[in-house]
Formats: sequence, C-alpha cells, structure tokens
Amino acid sequence: MAAGSFEGQYVWSPAADDRALARACMDVRAGRYFSAHEVLKEAREDFELRAHRSLVLASVAADSDLAERWLAEEPGPEAALLWARVAMLRALRMADAGDRRQGALARIAQAACERAAKELPEDPTPWVAQLALARLDRHQDPAPQGLLTAPTGPWYLFAHILRLDSWHREAHHRFLSYYFTRNGGSSGASWDVAAFLSQRAPVHSPLRLLPLVALVEDYNPSALLADRTWEQPQWISTAMGIYRNWFPRVADYRFTPVLDLAYLAHALFMAKHEFEAREVFTAMGPYASRMPWSAFGDPAEQLTRARRSCGLPVPHGT
Repeated sequence: MAAGSFEGQYVWSPAADDRALARACMDVRAGRYFSAHEVLKEAREDFELRAHRSLVLASVAADSDLAERWLAEEPGPEAALLWARVAMLRALRMADAGDRRQGALARIAQAACERAAKELPEDPTPWVAQLALARLDRHQDPAPQGLLTAPTGPWYLFAHILRLDSWHREAHHRFLSYYFTRNGGSSGASWDVAAFLSQRAPVHSPLRLLPLVALVEDYNPSALLADRTWEQPQWISTAMGIYRNWFPRVADYRFTPVLDLAYLAHALFMAKHEFEAREVFTAMGPYASRMPWSAFGDPAEQLTRARRSCGLPVPHGT
C-alpha cells in the first residue's frame, strides 16, 4: 500500500488509491459498464475488495439506469451484483427519507440480492446487501449466549455470511449498524454487539475498531464532558491496542483502508495521543472519509483541526 504524500488538498473519493476502481467510476458516470465488469470480476476471489468495489460503484450508478441496462444487455454475476447493490441503496435511501415507495423498493432489492446470490453462490456480497436491508423489517432471531442485552436481530443471516467469510468487514459493520438507535435499535444493544463482535475477532483484525465506531455513533455533544470520553482508560486501551496490532499490517494492504484508518486516527487524536495519530494520518496520505468527522461538525473542518493539532499540513487557506 502506498497512499501517497499530502499535497495540499484532501481527496474524498471512496475509491482512494484503487486506480482501477476510480476509472470504473468515471466510466459508470459516462454510462459505460465494461470497466465495472472488469474490476468486479478481478475481485471474485477477494471478498473484501469485491464488497467495497461493488458498493462504491453502486453509489455512482444509483441515480442512473446503468445497472438495469447492464443486466438486460449482458447478464452475469457482476451485472447481477451491481444491480443488487444499486437496488439496496435505493431502498435504504427511500426508507431513510420516509418515502411510501420504500416497501416496493425493498422487495425489488431483496429479489435482486437473491438473484445475485444464485449467480455466484460462494460470494457473500449479495448476502451482505440483504443484511443491510434487514433493518427495514426488524428481524427477531434470538441472540447467541454471551450478550448482556440478548438483542434479537438478523443473527441467522449474519451467521450464514460468516460461514462464507468469517471476518467479512462490511458484514460486521452492517450488522452493528442494525442496532444503532437511528436504525431502530438501542444504545445498550449497539454497545453489547460491538463488544461481542470485536472480542471474537483476531487481535490484528480491523474489526477491533467496532467499539470505536459505536462510540462515535453514540456521541452526544450536549452530554457533560462528551469530548473527554475518548480519554477514558478503556478507550485509550482500545485505540492503542489497534494501533499496535492492526496498524502495522496496513503497509501490506493492496489499497489504503481509509475509513478504518480515519476511525483510528480520530480515536487517538481525541485521546490526546497525537504522536500515534500523526502516524495514522500520514499513512492515509491525502485520502479522507466523511466519517467519523461528520459526527462532530463539518468533516473538512474537523479533519483539519485534528491534522493541525498533530503538526501535519492542512489544505491551503484553512
């Protein structure tokens, strides 16, 4: 992995330094799908990359008819996957907007996911898309032993995905988000699930970040000493453990894991561990993600404040 040096401006593209994905996104915007086919097919054996690429491409394609047209003109596993991802995003957007069409779009998305799963049965990505849709109908599967709040949810679907890929990053994040308060869950359940999932993950896994994700999600700026939460020993220990065990492995990544690095850098900065935060920011190069910064205000302003505090360059004129 080589993120590149910071040259004065943030790069907010979710494709980051995946050049092939960035080119495919440009082609999708132009109404062409050949490059999308190539980058998804190339990632068939890398489920993490296939999930990421399909989600980024879908976010570009969701406002056009490209996915439908591709599926009609050249059906196959990659076309079916992009259609499933696009249908998923549309259904979730309608649900978040309270649009009365959400039910119909959710049924379309479910059918699209089922079709994609049949096209390439070993690929967990269509099932992860179904997991994202689970919050629309509030699954009631019983939780396994070991959770204090025993929260019901889409446990059976999650277990199926784990049989395909035990440590699938997006699956874990989607499952955790099911329990967020804004998605119909509760603060207690999200804390419980974040702890449960992170503790069962290997010590060098980025899934150890899940409690930090829940911490940002639960952030309440009006609470007493809210910004001092990250200075508590348990959160310093969590962030430093990830810094020591996972962060050194990032150098071997094929592409920069921008979002995970952002959560780690944010936690270290908030815990006043600027030296370690500086290293993480440096590993990110110019690439930036809106989360977790947008939970605290304007993401560019919050990121700039953190980088400046760590003695790093910031965009010109800020």
